[in-house]
Amino acid sequence: MRKRDLGKHAFRVGEVGLGCWQFGGDFGEMSEQQALAILATAVETCVSFFDTADVYGDGRSEALIGQFLKHSPADITVATKYGRGGDVFPENYTEASLR
Repeated sequence: MRKRDLGKHAFRVGEVGLGCWQFGGDFGEMSEQQALAILATAVETCVSFFDTADVYGDGRSEALIGQFLKHSPADITVATKYGRGGDVFPENYTEASLR
């Protein structure tokens, strides 16, 4: 797969990424096994970029990606969006709430 620079910091990622909103289960059930299988298939097909957000299943998508990456030697770049949850915007945009 061809790669491109992502942003100013020159992260090299494949031109096709995996959007991981479905792992959160907000739009239908997604088992842990199914999510991990999708991530594995993505890596097998040279996907090197996963996109997620804190609101996808209230962090479930991020947790599943983290679980997958603990056991995968793949060189993956993960982009997560933060701050769409009602308990954060706008007063709690702090480093502590991000962590």
